[in-house]
Amino acid sequence: MPLKQHGRDYDIVVFGASGYTGKYTAQHIATHLPTTLKWAVAGRSRSKLEAVVSRLKELNPDRLPPSIEIISSTTDRTALEFLCRRTFILLTTVGPYGSLGEPAFAACAATGTHYFDVTGEVPFVHKMITKYSSAAAQSGAKMFPQIGIESAPSDLLTWSLVQQLKREFGPQTKTGEVTLSIHTLRSAPSGGTLATVFTILENFSLQELREAHKPYALSPVPHPNPDLAESRTSWTTKLTGLATTPILGLGTTSVAAKTDAAIVERTWGLFESQSSKNKEESSYGPRFSFKQYMKPRNWLSGIAIHFGLMVLGVVMATPVLRGIAKKFVYQPGEGADEEVARRDELEFWGVAKPDFEGEGKGDTDTKDTKKRVAFGRYTGVLLAEAAATLLEEESGVEEQLGGSGGGGGIYTPACLGQPFIDRLDKAGFRFETKIMEEE
Repeated sequence: MPLKQHGRDYDIVVFGASGYTGKYTAQHIATHLPTTLKWAVAGRSRSKLEAVVSRLKELNPDRLPPSIEIISSTTDRTALEFLCRRTFILLTTVGPYGSLGEPAFAACAATGTHYFDVTGEVPFVHKMITKYSSAAAQSGAKMFPQIGIESAPSDLLTWSLVQQLKREFGPQTKTGEVTLSIHTLRSAPSGGTLATVFTILENFSLQELREAHKPYALSPVPHPNPDLAESRTSWTTKLTGLATTPILGLGTTSVAAKTDAAIVERTWGLFESQSSKNKEESSYGPRFSFKQYMKPRNWLSGIAIHFGLMVLGVVMATPVLRGIAKKFVYQPGEGADEEVARRDELEFWGVAKPDFEGEGKGDTDTKDTKKRVAFGRYTGVLLAEAAATLLEEESGVEEQLGGSGGGGGIYTPACLGQPFIDRLDKAGFRFETKIMEEE
């Protein structure tokens, strides 16, 4: 498909291209996106960026290399605005976002530059929505935080399940409950991801964390019953972390559950806030709730994971323990090498129940096929393909976003809809949905 004509120097700029996730993003662009693409890699170190470009030439010697743009400081708002005015889409992998991400976000909102990031910091997203929603709407910038491993898979799978129910039972069908399970997870987080975990309490207060993680805190409209997911959770699950779901089987506490829920719940709100005509067909429904678990080997390991995450929370909240733990993990910019990364696996399953006046009458399940890719590589593919979806002239994204607020604004992965899923499918990811009877 042809690319949009926009009159700027670059279609895409990868900001932070010399980092772990940034380099995988650049590699996917170099090997999969159209050769007519006008793009650049950006960051602080020319030598590191030149090394990235050299590697891209090895991967695809027949393609013109990207330009190099130097930003002497990742928090230099003036320099970032100058770059953004020449850029149609900015992909930023510079984190932790709580301390380094706002200047790029603000620059895009001010200049009408479309924006994608891979943060998992919900308080950062909450803050950006509060501060820059109006600016993005006025400038026309379409902004997509959390488009990487956190939280695109969960958001897209939930959207796919809802669409399957609408295809089966009619476009006005509402969804009652969606439950996802991380069925397979074999990967070590990158240094950037770990840096986010270790610095979250340095960048945000406990009050900010609590406010951002309240149910539907990121939603533009209130949910009629924001505690519905909590009310549908048994006391044994709250105590042990264990839950058994039809089709999915045994699950336990997921480390990404609250992070992913924040974006899924914002998607609910974006579709609920549409005009009455569009809302009727895209609404998830007033009794919608979302849960996410992780599949353990058995009930004993499930309990161990649940309490292990509680211990991790104590470590993160204790400065001395946090400082000791930092010394034994990947540092920012580091991660598993490419050979190790190829052995990584990630698989999601999910079920959704239609809400017929509050009574579920069937289950739908979706399965994301196994992928032998690292978090950094996987996130890089998501980031690059999301940008390509928005860049394609005939992708149909404008119609999808038109129902979610029109021009500029702060959106979610699901707002890119089927065009994004179709691109991911071609890149090797599978979204499969089917109707199943509840036993």
